[in-house]
Amino acid sequence: MSNFFSELKRRNVYKVAVAYAVVGWLLVQVTTQVFPIFEIPNWASRLIVLAIFIGFPIALVIAWAFELTPQGLKRTEDVDLAAQGNRKSHAWIYIVIVGAAFSIGLILVGRYTARNTVSAARTEAATGSLIPQKSIAVLPFENLSDDKGAAYFADGIQDEILTKLASIADLKVISRTSTARYKSKPEDLRTVSQQLGVATVLEGSVQKATDKVRVNVQLIDARADSHLWAKSYDREIKDVFAVESEVAQEIADSLQAKLSPAEANTLATAPTKDAAAYDLFLKGEHEEHLAENSLRPESYEQAAVWYQQAIVHDPNFALAMARLVRNRMDLHWFIEQMSDTELAQVRSLAERAVVLAPNLAEAHVALGNFFYHGYRQYEQALAEFERALQLQPNAPTALEYSGYVHRRQGQWARCLVEFKGALEQDPRNALLAGNFAATYVTLRMWKEAERAARHTLELDPHSAEAMRALLDSILRGSGDVDEAQRVLATFPAENKILVPSDFGDVSNVLGGRAYAFVLAGEFKAALKVWEAAGNTAADERRRLSARVAIRVLAGDLNGAQAEAEKARQLLEERLRERPNDLSSMTQLSWVYLALKRDGDATKLARQAADLLPSEKDALVGNILLTGLAEIKARIGATADAIAILRRLLSVPAGGSVSIARLKIDPVWDPIRNDPGFQQLVSMQEHVGP
Repeated sequence: MSNFFSELKRRNVYKVAVAYAVVGWLLVQVTTQVFPIFEIPNWASRLIVLAIFIGFPIALVIAWAFELTPQGLKRTEDVDLAAQGNRKSHAWIYIVIVGAAFSIGLILVGRYTARNTVSAARTEAATGSLIPQKSIAVLPFENLSDDKGAAYFADGIQDEILTKLASIADLKVISRTSTARYKSKPEDLRTVSQQLGVATVLEGSVQKATDKVRVNVQLIDARADSHLWAKSYDREIKDVFAVESEVAQEIADSLQAKLSPAEANTLATAPTKDAAAYDLFLKGEHEEHLAENSLRPESYEQAAVWYQQAIVHDPNFALAMARLVRNRMDLHWFIEQMSDTELAQVRSLAERAVVLAPNLAEAHVALGNFFYHGYRQYEQALAEFERALQLQPNAPTALEYSGYVHRRQGQWARCLVEFKGALEQDPRNALLAGNFAATYVTLRMWKEAERAARHTLELDPHSAEAMRALLDSILRGSGDVDEAQRVLATFPAENKILVPSDFGDVSNVLGGRAYAFVLAGEFKAALKVWEAAGNTAADERRRLSARVAIRVLAGDLNGAQAEAEKARQLLEERLRERPNDLSSMTQLSWVYLALKRDGDATKLARQAADLLPSEKDALVGNILLTGLAEIKARIGATADAIAILRRLLSVPAGGSVSIARLKIDPVWDPIRNDPGFQQLVSMQEHVGP
């Protein structure tokens, strides 16, 4: 044997082996690092690695049989054929056998691995095993009560079970916003499984009669449309909390979810011990969901009444307090701003909810919502949302709001990641999806914005957020007014395409529908959009200011006078009540332009931009700055307007300024022929985060 190893050394087999190993290792490194960059298929990389392994024994055989000489590669001479013949032949046979066995083994392993990989992929595709096994959607519960007005009670039972499940980190739980779009018992559960990305669904029904309640539930494997278990609970109303806890526990056990002690405690905890308070709370929840979908002030107010009555019945009802805080802050953000005194009362209520129930995720969401919507106190808001996520990992609301806050902070990449994460748990939430599309607009990622907006409209054909994002992706992305008009024709004609929380420039004063008509030069059609009066004082202020701005852009100052004077009175009165109402400030600046009070218009636009600079709000701050540039352009302050526009083209501000919009928007007509403006439309605009 020692002679054999000596012969290996003499014939340089060792050197060849080492050299081959080094070169082979380098080739593997280059293959694995470089191929993905050029999107070369993985099978090519695997083929090269396999060839390197197969070539190793072949290289050793060649090293044994041949020697490299100055004259080239020559066969090794048999110095002592008689003495060494047997030894050499034995060694030769040994190497060939080992090499062949090694190569055949690699081939078999490769084929086995490939076959199993393909088989596994086919199995996953056939069974839907890519969907997490521990995942569930709680579908709307059917109301079987004789009193059809008791639907709120069935909704409430569903909500509470879902909320309890959302506290379990080991589960994927789909939000109510997404499940609300389905029937209680969908005909095609496999489609539901794919659309929501869940393995199981819970169907249920509730029958309420005086002080008794019957709850029927069944857990179903949605991928196979097969029942896992079904149960009925006949209880007194006061024991409905125990039913919710038992159902949640049964589901967790069935899905083999691991529960921490804190999660187990959450499943067993009731939000209140007062059945009457709980009933009032559920009525408030039902009305609140209607308000969230319609943004009708009267729905918000009715929901608040139910919440307040629930708190009167149970002064320690922390969940009702938290939901009342959310109710008030949504009204403040989307409908009508509250005074500082009113905001202080809301904060006190939010803090009390946290004190009463420090482990209630909804209480932290409510306090975070106050910090964000009340005073844009971002860090405090983020801390509360983070705590809510720790307590309730599957509730997407806190993650969604974290995305909104990071968007205001200008942390665009992080915002997109959080929106994507929230959409995984709430895939059919049209409001969230619409905000995702609108964020792409701000980043001037026009194709992504259009794709996201169209997807949102598939979820909700009446989504104003999605309609606005789709129009913006076209008008601000390509400036194709004809295409925008074709798209506009597919939207409900009565929808003005307003996004209530947006303000600052003329496009927001007009709303998406009227603005599209203005860009097309159809000023009469734009005025017609705003013919009908609204139901509230805020509606009337907006209607008048929109009509005035349209006439200013059309060059019809004389025709604007009567409505401008009426709007001035209403808006000045509003600003006396709410001096920092940015929406009213923007509207009044255009009214002042119509009344030829250029100095007042500029002063007000500047005041609005200073109140909320882009450093404090990267989203609205840049829109307010655009509004100031528009007023500057209209009064002839050309250099100032161009300087602002140049700055906005260099940052994510696609929601208000883009090269395409500069070319077609009549708001810039007074400065359009200035050399500085012409320079702007030929520069490169910022794209992406």
